[in-house]
Amino acid sequence: MTLDLAMITHGPQGIERVATVLLPPQPGVRYVVSWQRHENAPIPTALLRPDVEIHRFDGGGLSNNRNNALDHCTADVILIADDDLTYLPGAFDEILRVFSENPGLDFATFRSEKDGNPEFPQSETCLGNRLPKGYYVTSFEMALRRSSAGNLRMCPELGLGAPRYQGGEDEMMLHTAIKRGLDCRFFPLTICRHPHPSTGTKTTVTDGNLRGFGAVIALMNPWSAPLRVPLKAWRTARAGKTSFIRALRHITAGALGAPALFNRNKKYLK
Repeated sequence: MTLDLAMITHGPQGIERVATVLLPPQPGVRYVVSWQRHENAPIPTALLRPDVEIHRFDGGGLSNNRNNALDHCTADVILIADDDLTYLPGAFDEILRVFSENPGLDFATFRSEKDGNPEFPQSETCLGNRLPKGYYVTSFEMALRRSSAGNLRMCPELGLGAPRYQGGEDEMMLHTAIKRGLDCRFFPLTICRHPHPSTGTKTTVTDGNLRGFGAVIALMNPWSAPLRVPLKAWRTARAGKTSFIRALRHITAGALGAPALFNRNKKYLK
């Protein structure tokens, strides 16, 4: 089996970081990089390797950048990647082993070492509409079998750089895979380290982050959203990230906008 890392980066400094992620060349493993805001800068010499493929991307938004990387992947298995990760030795072999030993597996998630002390299941776990308590997924922990799940994409209106809903793209990609009946499982294998805080662990949140929270709540739990929205606002305020009133206002706005968001993006969310 072969593995492509669908990696995103942006800016001249970002493409320099990509070189720090690369492991020594390994047969069957490629790095497929989507380079946003490239400013026509030259490709660093360290990236001029046969196993590195760089695609300059002129569009905006993190999700569109990820989708561009995914569109250029051709391997059996696709691992979503960022430009600031440290992959553990043997991680790629372990990912390929998991897919090889589980021929019915479509979508896998793994462990990472990241900020915020996240809770991971202790054993292999099937992922359904109710995820294990305390567990949330991050994009760079996801891997897809291209033959069965390779058409999954991030919703362009969710995530950093989106005009209104700045978050939730990872959760919705997994949720969509589950809705489509794909075999989605978590495996307790640590594949990488991520040294920087993610949106869910930042000490402050933007209005767009809050609207993203609300949109995801309403998209995933439309019937119970009226109860979940104030609870999320209270938890966000209790964590010291913002005031309850501000959180409630923007999370509610995100939830109310979710039906229109879904209708505009059925290709990605249905």
